[in-house]
Amino acid sequence: MFLVTGATGDLGRRIVRLLRERETSVRSFVRLNSRYAELENRGSEIFIGDLRRERDLHKACQGIQYVISAHGSGETRNGDAETIDYHATVELIDQAKAAGVEHFVFISVLGVDRGYEDAPVFKAKREVEKYLQASGLSYTILRPSGFASNLLPLAEQFRQTGVYLLVGDPLSRTSIVSTDDLARLAIESTATEGARNQIFSVGGPEILKREEIPKIFSRIFNREPFLLNPPLLAVDGLRSAIGLFNPRLRTNLGTLRTLLANEFFTTPTETERLESTFNFKLETLETFLRRYLGV
Repeated sequence: MFLVTGATGDLGRRIVRLLRERETSVRSFVRLNSRYAELENRGSEIFIGDLRRERDLHKACQGIQYVISAHGSGETRNGDAETIDYHATVELIDQAKAAGVEHFVFISVLGVDRGYEDAPVFKAKREVEKYLQASGLSYTILRPSGFASNLLPLAEQFRQTGVYLLVGDPLSRTSIVSTDDLARLAIESTATEGARNQIFSVGGPEILKREEIPKIFSRIFNREPFLLNPPLLAVDGLRSAIGLFNPRLRTNLGTLRTLLANEFFTTPTETERLESTFNFKLETLETFLRRYLGV
């Protein structure tokens, strides 16, 4: 049986769906106030708990062979990077080891090893990586670039208005990964010998300039984009203003600024390694969007 944390998030939901399509048993770790009816209807066992509670993590790991850690502080209303991304995940690793889990898959983030001091999520995930590597558990660490599913709301907005908001440098490069491909990689990491005790950078098969994303939307919907391109200084101004009233939120926004200010793409060599290890071709961003948008 699989345990999936973050099961109601964009990635976690896809992982559970794919497992159930393969008729594989899965336990979905969810919060009581989250939307988990779809997962239950698909035949997933539902475990209602709090990642911050050791006893909940202990119970959730009982009878589990494989853990996929797909949760993050961005999916919790009251969590922060230190509490959810770091402490909860470290405790999950300890409980998984104590329960005799065979393999642990951790969803990290591309660029986590670059030492971004102003990005709490990056720092937390890097420390979790190191803890997992030293834990003695069999593991796979996946470091994805941006999720293609995160662009679906922007695409729907573009469909209605033709407006696309691009903050920062339009020439900054990215390689956005199909969230469905990432779900498949997470699952198949547990049974792929070449993925054991390995770290993979995960991106789509194309390196795109950020300005190319609204052009993809334009092709899909056959309309010219109206591009709004405020400078990164606008984010800095917003963070400073927020910091006067909510210092914690200002700190958390450091991760967003890091994502906007830097390039996150996988090299052709990294993509080739990924595809050869898992023996399938990654789908492009445009293919993913057309599938979900029905265009």
